[in-house]
Amino acid sequence: MSTPESSPTIRLSDYRPPDHLIARVDLDIRLERKASEVFARLGVKPHPQGVAGAPLVLHRDHVMPARILLDGRALRADEIVVEARQLILHKVPDRPFTLDLLNVVDAEANTTLNGLYLSNDVFCTQCEAEGFRRITPFIDRPDVLARYRTRIEARKSETRYLLANGNPIASGDLAEGRHFALWDDPWPKPSYLFALVAGNLARVSDTFLTRSGREVRLDIFVEDGKEERCAFAMESLKRAMAWDEQAFGREYDLDVFMLVAVSDFNMGAMENKGLNIFNDKYVLADPRRATDSDFIDIEAIIGHEYFHNWTGNRITCRDWFQLCVKEGLTVFRDQEFTAAMRSPAVKRIMDVRRLRSAQFVEDQGPLAHPVRPNSYKEINNFYTATVYEKGAEIIRMLRTLIGEEHFSTGMTLYFERHDGQAVTVEDFITCFAETSGRDLAPFMRWYAQAGTPVVSVDIAYDAVAQTATLAFKQTLSPAAGDNALPQTIPVHIGLLDPQGRDMELHTADGAMAGNVIILDEATCKVTFHRIEQRPVPSLLRGFSAPVRLDVSLSDDDLVFLLTHDSDSFNRWQAGQTLATRQMAAAASGRQIKAAGVKAYLHALAQAIEASGTDDAFLALLLTLPSESDIAREIGTNIDPEAIHIARRDLRRRIGLSLREQLITRCTALPADDVQSMGGTATARRALRNALLDLLCTQADEHVLDMAERQFRDGQTMTEVYGALIALSQHDCRQRSEALAAFYDRHKGDALVIDKWLAVQAMVGETQTLRQVEELTRHPAFRLTNPNRVRALLSTFAFSNPSQFNRQDGAGYRFIADQVMALDRINPQIAARLATAFRAWAILEPGRRHLARAELERIASGGELSPDLAEMVQRTLQI
Repeated sequence: MSTPESSPTIRLSDYRPPDHLIARVDLDIRLERKASEVFARLGVKPHPQGVAGAPLVLHRDHVMPARILLDGRALRADEIVVEARQLILHKVPDRPFTLDLLNVVDAEANTTLNGLYLSNDVFCTQCEAEGFRRITPFIDRPDVLARYRTRIEARKSETRYLLANGNPIASGDLAEGRHFALWDDPWPKPSYLFALVAGNLARVSDTFLTRSGREVRLDIFVEDGKEERCAFAMESLKRAMAWDEQAFGREYDLDVFMLVAVSDFNMGAMENKGLNIFNDKYVLADPRRATDSDFIDIEAIIGHEYFHNWTGNRITCRDWFQLCVKEGLTVFRDQEFTAAMRSPAVKRIMDVRRLRSAQFVEDQGPLAHPVRPNSYKEINNFYTATVYEKGAEIIRMLRTLIGEEHFSTGMTLYFERHDGQAVTVEDFITCFAETSGRDLAPFMRWYAQAGTPVVSVDIAYDAVAQTATLAFKQTLSPAAGDNALPQTIPVHIGLLDPQGRDMELHTADGAMAGNVIILDEATCKVTFHRIEQRPVPSLLRGFSAPVRLDVSLSDDDLVFLLTHDSDSFNRWQAGQTLATRQMAAAASGRQIKAAGVKAYLHALAQAIEASGTDDAFLALLLTLPSESDIAREIGTNIDPEAIHIARRDLRRRIGLSLREQLITRCTALPADDVQSMGGTATARRALRNALLDLLCTQADEHVLDMAERQFRDGQTMTEVYGALIALSQHDCRQRSEALAAFYDRHKGDALVIDKWLAVQAMVGETQTLRQVEELTRHPAFRLTNPNRVRALLSTFAFSNPSQFNRQDGAGYRFIADQVMALDRINPQIAARLATAFRAWAILEPGRRHLARAELERIASGGELSPDLAEMVQRTLQI
């Protein structure tokens, strides 16, 4: 493999403060498409903990100053050392000094979408994690916090608005048709939070009154003509601001909050101080062009980026190893916000589904890593589900462990103690140890040990003694390492009596609080007294820890929990376990228990008929576990095609057995109009789509006509797209006509056409690969745009396991070719697409050999970017 010399391994154990700090940054940026001039004046001073007399080491990436002045004096060539990724200045003063740098940046040629680049003729920046060094050489690390003042100058005809961090303090016209704007950010920040946007954008404005009575101007900037699609984003922002004041006591701290939607963006969004830059997918929405899922994502991501104002900006991370201290915490906050806005039970299930589909898979393969990694080569590769989603689960466990009151006071202490600082995980956890009086040192293992623990539970009931004993055992993943120690695992439990009621739980010492058992040793037993009848245990309620649960419950027990459990998550989980059990057996060639399938179908029928069940929750009950869920249950020697067939067959059986009930419930749902966007209407549409999807497993004209009518007459994109997905299951006239009509109706809207690309990429048929290959040549697809790549290529690679993992290896070859082509354009997106190969080692031998061969072909394909080189190395475990 070609490993770039400029990609050394960075280790947590090697951390030390920089020898210099930058306290003040004055930027004067004169924008031109091919040659923007960036004048940077840096106020540099020795670090109190640095090495006296050390050289000044600045990071650089594709930028070399045309002029360097130190206190106004031009430096000689022998005072400067230029390296591939660094600019080293020797003999700098051992006192504060000023460094002036003149840089020239070609924004138009920057396809990496990192640093300063153009998106649809709009200048914008992306500096996290290490993009600022593409704008000017800098001490580009999170523990260097500076105050920024930014002057932007550009052609007035090309840039209606000139935006940067902070508050606007001056603007005006200049000679030769140019204009300028001056921005000042009063809050010290690391360079990764710097932002600039300039272009002919439209503005949507509103205001928010903070709890202290300050009026904040809210601006959303979008491409001309898209203003009417910003209403939901603006309302979500105001709801997030109000919720953060109420839930965490956090008030916004600038005069203006700006949000910009751009078409070309590597991430979902970026929390730059006061100037959040968003992928337009997570801003633009109206009911006719965005699904309810899109609206939910917009609300969550706008909340997430806003919440970063305190958990990420005012308090940032000391180094990139501490990324979870801002991202995991902020994901937890956005999950709590969205749950408060919608159904907490449904939200919890959706969050766990996301965790399992991404993070559990990550833990299962060669890309497993701790929430706080020990080393990296390219930090871009560690913006992972482990850092984000598992990081959030750790915060949730912490709250369960110490209780709501101590958690709340701990958060307040954290905000007060560390405001304006760059912190570590230890700094964060110490606040909660102090407020709760608990020793949280063992809890820190969650940050240090990789892998998903397995919690096994044996249940013994003694009718004579009237006791029920639960024997727990935790088994750590091999990824945790040979010297791994038991984790602290809160297990929320309930015991149900034969009538489905929760029993009172009494232990001999009464030590269990809130029905939560704290498993902090390899094994433990808990005995409950006064249990007069055999109970059915409900374990890990609310998914109280990110673990795999191994408990021997009969099919009858699972049906009982599905029908009666007071915990919504475990009701849903019981159905998922029943279905997975049947599909895993079929995919592995084992005999399916007919009684188990019959019991599962009967339980679903009861749920459909039951009154009072939340429609959104019922939609989740009717959605089978994914193919990756089944693969995880099987564990090794995975045959993705067999899994696909097993899941398809069970869906068909549900659709056939419950046909009349599905039709009756579907037709009984009231019709929606385009204005029905409340929680009830959203839940109703989710249920209608789930019912239709199961019905369309049968390729008869009646149900296909039902789907065709919904596609034709649906008033919202949720209904239209749900019908299109249902029709996509069959190679039929209705599918062809619907795909053509959808494209013709929306061909001018790239975000909607992403849905058209995705629905074709996820079809589990052998001709899908050929169709996806053809779509890469379609005018609607651009390899340079991350949204198009994710819609077509990532959907195929991650959401269509049977076709990506084709037995002939053609799916692997196709994605490997795309990864190598992408690497020359956008290394971050190439490396993320390459993670589709992360599960190669657990495939059956034939596919395992073919997938490894393609990984090795990528590795030997010439000079790889550092991002892709590291990803392939880790995936191949070399």
